[in-house]
Amino acid sequence: MEEQQSVQRNLALQRQWYGEPLGDRVRRLIVAFRTSQAHIAEVLGISGPMLSQVMSGRRAKIGNPSVLARLVMLERKVLMPGVAAGESEAVAQALEDVRCSRPSLARENNPPVQRANGEESAWPVLREVARPSELELVAELIDGDYPALAELLRRAAAGDSA
Repeated sequence: MEEQQSVQRNLALQRQWYGEPLGDRVRRLIVAFRTSQAHIAEVLGISGPMLSQVMSGRRAKIGNPSVLARLVMLERKVLMPGVAAGESEAVAQALEDVRCSRPSLARENNPPVQRANGEESAWPVLREVARPSELELVAELIDGDYPALAELLRRAAAGDSA
């Protein structure tokens, strides 16, 4: 009974700190990358047993900021066109990129919140999930039905406000 209460408390803390239980977030990554929990743990730079404890709520937090940063990086990589399409090369490359990364969560590395106004604030996100050539290709595909969105994608690809 005491362990069950501890797990519930830890899951509540995860919701407060991370927006939802970490198990839910990691399970989505396992499905999106079509891999195992052990492989996700390796990519994140955390032991398999530690990841299991965090996912089950037996531990409340990820103590290493780099591991948390890699988790966020993986979540963003899911949005890359090749990964989203399930292309095995894109999936493997995304996992390897994150595994080899040495991120930090220092304040100066965090993106400013609502610092930029207008569409320019969307460009870094768009450029993170797609190369300029991919943004231009998508712009061509949707131009007939969604010209304003197509133009936004073109400007994001070019990186200017022209």
